[in-house]
Amino acid sequence: MSARSDKNRPEPNRPAEPPERLARLQRDFAAHIRDPDRHSSPTHVEDRRMAIYRRLFFNNISSLLAGNFPVLRGLYNDERWRRLVREFYAEHRCRTPLFPEVAKEFLRHLQERKGREDDPTFLLELAHYEWVELALSLDTRELDEVATDPDGDLLAGQPVLSPLAWPLSYTYPVHLIGADYQPAEPPPAATHLLVYRNRQDHVKFMLLNDVTRLLLQRLQESPGLTGAEQLLGVAQDIRHPDPEQVVAAGTEVMEDLRQRDVLLGTRADAPDETRSE
Repeated sequence: MSARSDKNRPEPNRPAEPPERLARLQRDFAAHIRDPDRHSSPTHVEDRRMAIYRRLFFNNISSLLAGNFPVLRGLYNDERWRRLVREFYAEHRCRTPLFPEVAKEFLRHLQERKGREDDPTFLLELAHYEWVELALSLDTRELDEVATDPDGDLLAGQPVLSPLAWPLSYTYPVHLIGADYQPAEPPPAATHLLVYRNRQDHVKFMLLNDVTRLLLQRLQESPGLTGAEQLLGVAQDIRHPDPEQVVAAGTEVMEDLRQRDVLLGTRADAPDETRSE
């Protein structure tokens, strides 16, 4: 039996890279990309090639964050913005690899880091306010999935607050901050806002007065009460001399909130207290 020719013989397998060597290369590569000033590039890799990766990775994160935090980006010149992003890029350890969560990780970094002398005093509140809009736009919950009676009596029934309606309170008027308004100190009164997503998936903003703020707070804390009970509680909170006046005004407020998809109606499974036994 004749031997096979050399050309038909399979080539011998090339020795695989040792796992520890590959892992070290990956660590060196990532460390250099994140912080090239502190970590040298991997050996045997041409710096011209590494420069492409440095620019690509950093510019992608910088552009993404600029789009997620447009007001904050507008307050920084290019040098300060690059320094802020580089700090996040080099020092923060993200808990998720998902791109849509990078803004949340950036916010977490700002909350956990030590403040810098050149930070705006309202930095954290403004960043949170801008993140909320993105968070609501990405929330996978749908309002039509919430079991409610959309035409229910908001006074006699139990009003249902949308899970996509977030009442927020800030010490700074974050909705006014911009290039032409950067307060150094917070005003005497806090700013109360409602950020919500409607059935058309549009994220909206609403400045709250004390009565509406207290009503929304009560709806969050005691969802099992009727609308009338909630409004009477608000009247008690503000010590109004005529509770029925608060109920009358509050009824209009609740109807307006229903039109905005902040209130989705009344609980569909709530007992009808007006039904005779």
